Amino acid sequence: MRTQEPQRSVRYWCSDESRVGLLSGGGRKLTGLGIKPVGVSQWKFRYRWLYGLVEPMSGESFVLEFSHLDSQCFEEFLLQFAAEYPQDIHVIQVDNAGAHRAHHLEIPENVMLLYQPPYCPEVNPIERLWEQRQRDFRWTRWEDLPELQGAISDWVTGLSQEMVKSLTGWDWLCEGLHVAGI
Repeated sequence: MRTQEPQRSVRYWCSDESRVGLLSGGGRKLTGLGIKPVGVSQWKFRYRWLYGLVEPMSGESFVLEFSHLDSQCFEEFLLQFAAEYPQDIHVIQVDNAGAHRAHHLEIPENVMLLYQPPYCPEVNPIERLWEQRQRDFRWTRWEDLPELQGAISDWVTGLSQEMVKSLTGWDWLCEGLHVAGI
């Protein structure tokens, strides 16, 4: 007599990568009319990559830092994610980056990749999270990579489910996922 496996729920995630580096980024700053904003900047081209997943329905997030953007790092990211959430089936929206389409890419058993249309980053809700990270890091200067990595770690730790949900939980997307029973 065969025993039935427990019912696994399906979860929908949105994924993307973002480069964070020592090169200072400016942005808008409130100044007087005709006065150029002043800020500390540096021109060091050393950086790290954030690989991220967000679940728009719950606001849950999973972010890891890597040294490169390639298929090996993406595969490791998926393996760590699948190990963190082994009980569910995960549908992950990804763009058409070469790292996501590599032929030798091993995808965990509980993960399915859903490719978004090419050249359409605006359909991926995680882009809003990366925009928030850019705003949070504007006009900030780090001396070296360990200091930057500390700032990244603090930022990731400070992500609340409410904030992620407010940034990524688009009404039309959440309604569609609800109707689909996801």
